[in-house]
Amino acid sequence: MSTVVISQPMYFPWVGMFEQWRLADDFVFFDDVQFARGFINRVQYKTPHGSAWLTIPLRQHSRDARICDLQCAEEAGWRDKHLRTLALALAGTPHLQDALGLAEAVLLRRDLGFCELLIEGMQVVADYFGLLQGKRLHRSSQLAVEGRKSELIQGLVAHLGGNRYVTGMGALNYLDHEALEQASIEACYMDYRKREYPQKFPPFTPYVTVLDLVANCGRGGRDYIDSGVIHWSQALAARNQA
Repeated sequence: MSTVVISQPMYFPWVGMFEQWRLADDFVFFDDVQFARGFINRVQYKTPHGSAWLTIPLRQHSRDARICDLQCAEEAGWRDKHLRTLALALAGTPHLQDALGLAEAVLLRRDLGFCELLIEGMQVVADYFGLLQGKRLHRSSQLAVEGRKSELIQGLVAHLGGNRYVTGMGALNYLDHEALEQASIEACYMDYRKREYPQKFPPFTPYVTVLDLVANCGRGGRDYIDSGVIHWSQALAARNQA
């Protein structure tokens, strides 16, 4: 079975994104879709008073701008600020230098544009946890597959020769599961375990940047990246019962 995961590139995202990555044979950075406010250019980190946000400032752009067309607002000095914030928030964790090293490997590269920075950040973390081996990485902007929503997803998976598509629960709202099955593509949804690992500031939350897992657990954090999937029919039934 060949599994395809398609995700918008995100800024050092939460652990769950890497659980999807772990399951993929082909990972597609969905970079030519319209940018929408959410988790693409921002991510949460822990503080003594709860979660706070790190946000990449963007240059002014049109409402329908694609992710791959956006540019960082470099004059804001946000890169150095983010590194200082992470160093302070993660101070005292056992693997602080690993986490800062990954962040610096991306943020200190001034040659990286916005989309490239997001992709590089996800790749360096995946490599740190040994999740790059055997993966084929793609950018949707370079695959020349057209369509909208479920049709586009089906086209991308078929283009890559996949027969299983793994995604998050949000896709329940638009995926045409029957059409995918007719095309011999099995749709599966993440069954997140959200395993608790040691964090600097209780209570535990799984939704902060993956750099928090790196800082607290080092490469041993790979053991917490182990969620599985459920068939779309199970996911649909569970939502209807909720």
